[in-house]
This record gives sequence, C-alpha cells and structure tokens, in this order.
Amino acid sequence: MITFVIASALLALAVGKPCASDHEALLLSLNKQLLRSVDAQDTLPNPSVHIALRLSTHHNLAKESEYLNRLKAEFHDDIEKSLKNNELVVGRLALYILALKSSCHDLESVHLTHNEIKESLLIHLKKEMEEEKQNIAFGHRPKTNYYQYSLGILALCVSGVRVSTHVSHKLIHAVEHKQIKHGESLCIDSHAMAGMALQCLKDERTAVKDAAELDKALATIKQRLLDSKRADGHMGNEFSTGLAVQALMAMGSQMEEYDSAVEALRADVKKGTYHNPMGASQVLPALHQRTYLQVKSQECRNEDDTLTTDADSTSEILPSQGKVSLQVEVIKSNGASSVFSIHVPKGSSLFEALNLLQDKQAGFTFSPEDSLWGPFLSVVNEEQARQSDRRYWHISSDGNSLTQGIKDYKIDSAQSITIKNTGY
Repeated sequence: MITFVIASALLALAVGKPCASDHEALLLSLNKQLLRSVDAQDTLPNPSVHIALRLSTHHNLAKESEYLNRLKAEFHDDIEKSLKNNELVVGRLALYILALKSSCHDLESVHLTHNEIKESLLIHLKKEMEEEKQNIAFGHRPKTNYYQYSLGILALCVSGVRVSTHVSHKLIHAVEHKQIKHGESLCIDSHAMAGMALQCLKDERTAVKDAAELDKALATIKQRLLDSKRADGHMGNEFSTGLAVQALMAMGSQMEEYDSAVEALRADVKKGTYHNPMGASQVLPALHQRTYLQVKSQECRNEDDTLTTDADSTSEILPSQGKVSLQVEVIKSNGASSVFSIHVPKGSSLFEALNLLQDKQAGFTFSPEDSLWGPFLSVVNEEQARQSDRRYWHISSDGNSLTQGIKDYKIDSAQSITIKNTGY
C-alpha cells in the first residue's frame, strides 16, 4: 500500500498536476457559483444543477432541500403542462428522476398525471422510451434525439429499472452505424451520454441482445471521444468536454487519456466560461472525478454541510458606452434571405441585440422558448423551426457556429450574425 501511495504521488508530480489546494479552491469556487444560482426565482429550477450539487463533496443541505422542493413543485408542474400540450419530455423527465435519485428520494412516491391517468415517474418514462424505440424502428430516429434517448436509458438504469433489450439495442445500433450526429458532425455530448447509459447497463449486468455488441459500442464511443480532442484539450468544444470526461471516467479510461481535457476545464473555470448554470453543472462532477452513474450509489448520510454562499464577487459587467455595428441575416427554410443592420452597445448579449433590432426595425421579429440552457430561437420572422420537424435556427457569427446560447453570447465587436432555418 505504501509503495502504491508513493508511486501515485510521483506520477502526479511527473505529469505536472496542480497542487491539491489550488484544485480544491477552484472546485469550491465553482461549487459556490452553482449554489448561488439556485436562488434565482425568475427561471424554472434545473434538475442538472441539483444533480451536480448532490454529487459534490461539500453541501449546503438546507438550500439543496429547498431546491429539491422547488423541482417537485415547479419543474414537476412544467412537465405535466408539456404532456398536456403533447410536447416531448424524455430528457427533462430523465434529469428530474436523476435529481430525485441523487437526493435518495423515493421515486415510487412521485407521480405524473396525464390524460387523467396517474402513474409513477419511472413507469411513465418506460412508456416514453417504448414510444421512442418505435419511432426509431419506423422513422429511423427518436422523436427527440439520441442525447435524450440515452438520458432516458441512464435514468432507468441507475434507478434499478430493467431496460428493455429492444430499447438498448436501438442505441447500440445507432452507435455502430454513426447515427448519433448533428447534421454531418458527430455529437460529442450525445456520445458521452450514450457511453454512460451503456456503461450503466454493463455494470448492472442488464440483459442486452448481444453482449459483444455492447462492448464494441462502448469501445467505439470511447475512441470517438478521444478522437474529438482538440489541440487545446477540449473534446468537441468547451460545452461538451465536461460530459466527455465523465463518460471516459465511467467507462474506465486511464487518467492520462483525459488529463488534458481536465486541464482545459480548469482553465475554462478560471476564465469564467461556465457562467451558465447548465454548463457548470456538467463540469463540476467531472472536476470532482464523479459521474452521473454514481447517482445510483448515493447514500445521503453523514454529508459535509459546510458550503456557504459568499457574496458574488463577480459583479455584472455592463455594456460599455461604445457601440458596434451588427448585421443580421435571416435565411428561411425556402432559402429566402433578409438582411438587417443595427448598432448595439458593445458587450450586449445576442438576445439583447435581437430585442433591440425588433424594437427599432420593421420586418424583423422573433420569439424565444425556454430551455435548461436558457432561451433559444423558436420563431423568426413568423417562421417556426420545430424540433418535431427536425429543424432548428442555426446561428453563426462571421461563418463560425456559436457554441453559446443567445443570452450568453456577447457582441464585443462588429460582426455578421446569420440565423438559418436548418434541418437535421
């Protein structure tokens, strides 16, 4: 044992690891940032935030309990409202289940009411997953996407519910045939979630159609994640790296395989990249060397309760007095293009800039919808891009796709924004 400890210490020194105190300080900073976000009352509570707080080493149990109650009230009601409107809920329902499980909540005591039928969350999710499986069988893709499909499998698995071999096989088949993609690009975050879902099935020895195919799919996912690594260490981009690291950990990868990705995450935290709570919630577990699979083994006993929310030291950065020119091109599904120009305060968010454009110029209108990542474009110039139609508004700046949402992306210099109704 002593030899092992010494060897581990020497290895850490050899690869130039940050000292423990620096890493702990960084973790504590991100943990407090995420805890502060639960005080926001103007948005729905986010189950992903709750999961990250529960997977952390340090807790504020009173705030976590209060947030859980908000999830059971506000988020629960929002899911029922979505069901009433025939909207897709697989991903949100799966995260909700994981959040409850992370607090050791009795999942059988929570029910959804839909079409006057009352059933447990897990039974409803199983039914939703059967519908998704059927849609893949006849339409060659889920109603939602493979990210949400994987989340559904993961939530059932960590909750101890047997996942149908037909449901799991559809995901294994999608991995094998490179169907987990967005347009022509492989989705790194979806592959990461698929990896954790399939690893959970393997760990729980859940019956699958072909165990060799499962192993092959896991090896394929691991290789694709590693192949996605950029020169700066990120896997995919800044907002998929946290999940990618979690997946590699869950799949038993050696630390040296994702070391540079962890360092990239640390650098991002220092730069304030993850000011969006959803982004931070996927990174914090990875930096704690924990994964969503560990929700299954939560004991919720003898937990550290020392985390406090200091006053936010990062005051809001207001737009400067200067203005920058912004050109906005809207391309509808039929290819028709409209171009608008406006000057906006430097440092404005794209959301603020679009609101200003809508107020100042006739011919431009937009309506956003809320998501766990923040608002996204739903209707632009009276044309809607529906997920049910496999369409979305793709946004780019000077030809480069945005990796942030419209409320997070800042207009710091003159640029051309293109908003295009795109199929996938």
